[in-house]
Amino acid sequence: MDKLKQMEAFVDAVEWGSFARAAQARGITPAMLGRHVDALEKRLGTRLLHRATRKLVLTEEGALFLEHCRKLFADLELAEELMAASRQSAIGDLRISAPAGFGRRHVAPHGPAFLAANPKVRLSFDLTDRVVELAREGYDLGIRIGAVLDPNLVAIRLAPNRRVVCASPAYLARHGVPRTLADLERHNCLAFNPQGGQHGGWSFQQDGKPVTLRVRGNPDCNDGEMLHRWACEGLGLAWRSTWEIQAELARGELVTVLDDYALPDYDIRAVYPQQRHIPAKVRFFVEHLRRIYADPAYWTAGTARAG
Repeated sequence: MDKLKQMEAFVDAVEWGSFARAAQARGITPAMLGRHVDALEKRLGTRLLHRATRKLVLTEEGALFLEHCRKLFADLELAEELMAASRQSAIGDLRISAPAGFGRRHVAPHGPAFLAANPKVRLSFDLTDRVVELAREGYDLGIRIGAVLDPNLVAIRLAPNRRVVCASPAYLARHGVPRTLADLERHNCLAFNPQGGQHGGWSFQQDGKPVTLRVRGNPDCNDGEMLHRWACEGLGLAWRSTWEIQAELARGELVTVLDDYALPDYDIRAVYPQQRHIPAKVRFFVEHLRRIYADPAYWTAGTARAG
């Protein structure tokens, strides 16, 4: 900050032609402005100005330094203008992380429409089931499903969602409908294998408390969409999010069971690092998704519709 004050005092003195007029324009005393210029010359180890009786005369070094100072201040002003503009219009790179399955169906497909409305944005999606560290890894925005515990993140609810157990009517007709969590032991539960995550099993709420159960089934898989398909084909029970199965529920191809035990808060959220000013590119994309997700018909359409 002291360096900038010294440089500003030097440029003002040159442009106003005297310490007195420059000091009056800045609302300080001529002595104070002179001390700023003296400190600058001392720090640089060279004379920038000759103080003549009626005017200030630049030295050769001073003329060169003045050119660089003006360029620096112009760049600073431009940077401030760009930051102000970025809060009003979406510009720049926007890196978004989203879960692979959800992102493939319900995030990335809406990118082209967003770019059509915001052509100055360069959009980049990373679809992965790994929970990324947004700030450290350089992401502007993340899409998360379930609770967000990191206090350094702002979480915006995009759409309601629950995690439920479901099966095809054909499977339930053959094997019966589970009524309690204990009934899961006698059912074929289509679960992730150790390579697919969810090592802790399926999570529920019982008597107001969280409960996690280990489940078994054959086959297992490390891909959620494959488990979803097997459930529709009548191979067993699956533990899926409502965002994934709403279309099948609407058509009667899947039905939910054990609804009284379902996790109540597994909503879809947008998250971004805490910051004083939220860039327009982030705000606009969050609102873009919220508008699309707010239409109840969207979730029962079967596949993502570009929005």
